[in-house]
Amino acid sequence: MAEMFDVYDEKGNWTGIAERSEVHAKGLWHHTVHCWLVRKVDGRAKVLFQQRSEGKDTNPSCFDITAAGHLEAGETPNAVLRELEEELGVRVGFEQLAEYGLVKEYLAGVVGGVDFIDAEVSHVYGLVTELGWTDFRLQEEEVAGLYEADAEELIALMEERLDKLNATGIELRQGTLQPAEKVVERNSFVERDYGYYVSVFGFLMGLVRED
Repeated sequence: MAEMFDVYDEKGNWTGIAERSEVHAKGLWHHTVHCWLVRKVDGRAKVLFQQRSEGKDTNPSCFDITAAGHLEAGETPNAVLRELEEELGVRVGFEQLAEYGLVKEYLAGVVGGVDFIDAEVSHVYGLVTELGWTDFRLQEEEVAGLYEADAEELIALMEERLDKLNATGIELRQGTLQPAEKVVERNSFVERDYGYYVSVFGFLMGLVRED
């Protein structure tokens, strides 16, 4: 059964419902949710980010938002809780999330030889967590691994003041979670406005200071 999305005009007015394939073929505005997890380790903010499965149709094996997904027709931003549970096995209440705000992105590319346009309005949240690596359950179809790195180092990476950094975490190997380490470069992440990453990582640092 085809996924159906609510679609909007450039001013944010709801205009109807369309299939996912039509939304991406025509570049129709639709809504998504992002949730970034952060841990406080020795007083510093450690940002968690996922590695996308190599089977994903877009940006396979790239590092990305901790958990994210599209809002299906009729859904509200509370659907971010579904994405957290499906992708990471994390169950929390919506009141535990800190709201970053709305981000508009307009990206174009090619998937399977077919042009697509992704016009998204994303509801972005942060979550301070004390979960350990063994507390996560990764959705194999979506997530190949989960890693963390220092927020200040990630900002330096995105601003090209740092060429690479080391990240530690877990990865799925033959269906089981195993400890893993990765060398991360800026172009290892899904390509978008790198100012988005810088701003969100700064936001997460602020959440840790408040915690």
